[in-house]
Amino acid sequence: MNSRLRFFWITLATVVGIGVTGSLGRWQLHRAAEKEALQASMDAQGAKHYLDTPTLLASPDPSVLIHEHAQLRGHWMADQTVYLDNRQMDGKVGFFVLTPLMLDGDKQAIVVQRGWAPRNFEQRDALPAVQTPAGWVTVEGRVAPPPSKLFELGSPATTPIRQNLNMEQYRAQTRLPLLSVTLVQTGPGSEGLQRVWPAVNLGVEKHYGYALQWFGMAALMALLYLWFQFLKPLYFRSKDSKPHA
Repeated sequence: MNSRLRFFWITLATVVGIGVTGSLGRWQLHRAAEKEALQASMDAQGAKHYLDTPTLLASPDPSVLIHEHAQLRGHWMADQTVYLDNRQMDGKVGFFVLTPLMLDGDKQAIVVQRGWAPRNFEQRDALPAVQTPAGWVTVEGRVAPPPSKLFELGSPATTPIRQNLNMEQYRAQTRLPLLSVTLVQTGPGSEGLQRVWPAVNLGVEKHYGYALQWFGMAALMALLYLWFQFLKPLYFRSKDSKPHA
């Protein structure tokens, strides 16, 4: 391969490499901007006044209320409580305890993520000691999607202890008019439950870190190309042209 052809292929490879890594860096910046906008929206939702039960029920699409704080009145459907297994809180593994709350008016219900309870690892089928008050209660929390799903073998379980909550299946099983959103109960721990919920982290810093890596690779390729194709030959050419003593 002659020198001109080699120079062409090296130049082409460098241009393609810089273009690809630069595009990936810009894509990471775009993802960071999207998540920053989402975080700003979440903060704006959380800064609004507390939703009450009539406002929640009047919304044609409760999903637009996600991340808003709410103070809801109703009564617990204690016999429909489920325990999501293998859930962590504050570094410990146990259950997320979920109970439907029949809202004031008895026309709609919402699943409340009430908190975390430890499990008995010696008796895998033992339920934790959780107290559920009878009568009318007022529950504070934030509107949220259903709990995230973990990997599960086979069909979703319908027993009190289960891996995930399939909202459609649960609605059919309980025959309750459940909303499509849930309420994450906040406040200090009570009723045998802990509520050290982790802050929502969208991972914006991760995208900036990846962008820096991609732009760094693009800059490195440009510097190596400049050195090996121009500066190094020029340096040795000027060195060889000096008169020998």
